[in-house]
Amino acid sequence: MPTFELNLSDDVYAEFQQLAEQEFVSEEQAAEDLIASGIEAYNVSIVDDEPRDEMLDGAENNMFDTAQDPGSLEDDRL
Repeated sequence: MPTFELNLSDDVYAEFQQLAEQEFVSEEQAAEDLIASGIEAYNVSIVDDEPRDEMLDGAENNMFDTAQDPGSLEDDRL
């Protein structure tokens, strides 16, 4: 099993020790579970809360691509 060294502030380490004593069998299990949970939370995909209409997106993207010049001199001929 790989090992690594981590430097924590005294406050964070005290919180970790308290959590490990209350919730876990050992500090080793606490560290492994907390790191795994943090990695899992970090790798969450962002979900778009406001889905957009694809047709509307296409219309917005093409609005200026297909527009003709409204001030064309050819339109002013009588």
